[in-house]
Amino acid sequence: MCGIVGYIGKRDAYPIILNGLKRLEYRGYDSAGIALYDGKNIQLCKTKGKVADLELKVTNEMSTIGNLGIGHTRWATHGEPNDVNSHPHYSNSGDLVIIHNGIIENYAALKKELINRGYTFYSDTDTEVLVNLIEDIKKNENVKLGKAVQVALNQVVGAYAIALFDKNKPDEIVVAKLGSPLAIGIGDNEFFVASDASPFIEFTNNAIYLEDEEMAIIRLGRDIEIRKVKDDSIVAPYIQELQLNLEQIEKGGYEHFMLKEIYEQPSVIKDTYRGRLLADKGIIRLGGLEDYIEKFINADRIIIVACGTSWHAGLVAEYIFEDWARIPVEVEYASEFRYRNPIITENDVVIAISQSGETADTLAAIKLAKEKGAFVYGICNVVGSTISRATHSGTYTHAGPEIGVASTKAFTTQITVLTLIALKLAKIKGTISQSNYMLHLRELDLIPSKVEAALKKNDEIEKIAKIFKDATNFLYLGRGYNFPVALEGALKLKEISYIHAEGYPAAEMKHGPIALIDEHMPIVVIAVNSNHYEKVVSNIQEIKSRKGKIIAVVTEGDTIVREMADYIMEVPNTPETLSPLVTTIPLQLLSYHIALMLDRNVDQPRNLAKAVTVE
Repeated sequence: MCGIVGYIGKRDAYPIILNGLKRLEYRGYDSAGIALYDGKNIQLCKTKGKVADLELKVTNEMSTIGNLGIGHTRWATHGEPNDVNSHPHYSNSGDLVIIHNGIIENYAALKKELINRGYTFYSDTDTEVLVNLIEDIKKNENVKLGKAVQVALNQVVGAYAIALFDKNKPDEIVVAKLGSPLAIGIGDNEFFVASDASPFIEFTNNAIYLEDEEMAIIRLGRDIEIRKVKDDSIVAPYIQELQLNLEQIEKGGYEHFMLKEIYEQPSVIKDTYRGRLLADKGIIRLGGLEDYIEKFINADRIIIVACGTSWHAGLVAEYIFEDWARIPVEVEYASEFRYRNPIITENDVVIAISQSGETADTLAAIKLAKEKGAFVYGICNVVGSTISRATHSGTYTHAGPEIGVASTKAFTTQITVLTLIALKLAKIKGTISQSNYMLHLRELDLIPSKVEAALKKNDEIEKIAKIFKDATNFLYLGRGYNFPVALEGALKLKEISYIHAEGYPAAEMKHGPIALIDEHMPIVVIAVNSNHYEKVVSNIQEIKSRKGKIIAVVTEGDTIVREMADYIMEVPNTPETLSPLVTTIPLQLLSYHIALMLDRNVDQPRNLAKAVTVE
């Protein structure tokens, strides 16, 4: 979950690496560090804290001369966040320096063996073990750096994206990948290395994404040499043209990336179905689905695997698929899926959902599903990501870069894709009437304008946030399609404000949570027009009788709940099946404003990272 960046070429490396670290800071911000080769020695600076702290320390302590360098922003796994455990890490000789994203699971055994050979360790990290293992192999087997890396990686167990160089060979960087993402940008006799393409988008549009168990030797004046870690065999490089621009990864005048991404939802939902939804003609086109439609139609069931916000999108999809397409659906936490020996057959379709396309638990679930013979379909946002390559087929959400750690537009675009798939399957199977099918196509086409209308209630939501910013607990309640929205609303509040919040099906309130309700407890109830409306009204009455403070998400024009609730947040009238795309908007804004009023770091909440690439 850390961010790594490197550069070798003709430019000054420092500004490229520093700027790259700022763009990758969403991946981890416990500590940061940088190493530069100045023509004679490696200059290294690292510190606990954020990239801004590193920048200040470099200004005061280190030369920034050099055309070769690597940098790291950390989400701590082994060793607490402090200066010593920060990356980069030297080998004992001081010749090698490394950065690493991932976990070396057998580091303790390797460390013990290296200590017996005379090596000394100064940090608690698994990474320092790896760099010394590489040095030990290089020295004792008298091999070049690339070969030493290949041999060492065959001895480690775990996940990694690494970049390292030897000060005695300043025209070379060696990189490798297993489980953690790694991209190589290719310029005019200059090369960039990063966890994603954002650090080098203004310098080149050409990139290589390494596959798992691949390493690359990058040398100035020569082509990149890619080899398999397992057997050292040569791999032909595949250069991709990047689908990313600088404007997408900047704030665009917004105070925070999260706020920008909330307000981007009308346009990105439209981008998600652009060219795929022809509402007036009754057509849905999904390139990744067309060739495999029979797999879905004939499936005994669909298993959805995901984590966090993507899991909530999967829960919404469970309602949609079963309601329209009449296919049984199970929604699984990817992090638990493989540990309970699940029953998977060749007649199952597994849908894996991930914003980043790099989520380690979801990748593990994909691997298991493929081993069992299931057809695996991926839904992710990042083009060229590992999940997009690991699945049999899939659909991109086209949400654009999501940099705020708390996911917003990924949720709504994932639901949009899942809705398109469910509608298409229902039409082919004949489980939805033509009139209902056409109604939902037209309504889906209207969703961007309805989201835009919901966003116009921002000022009213900000006032509600001010009233409840000091609450210590929140309860979120929803029924049917909006139960997952309640879960997602509670997660957003927890993530960025650090206020304890729980989401529940409204009917389950009586089975425990009602004991928490008193005059100090705010309860957010999603009470829009639905088949469950009267039931939700009854739940609200139960809360009122216990003096709970009710914040209700209601349909515009609602009169019944308006009279009962203490505060309301209105959304446009939307069919229940599509309502999660609209009802989630006020919950995102409520969380954002509460967090802002509590002076939280909205884009980089504590202890979290955007892409969870370790277990």
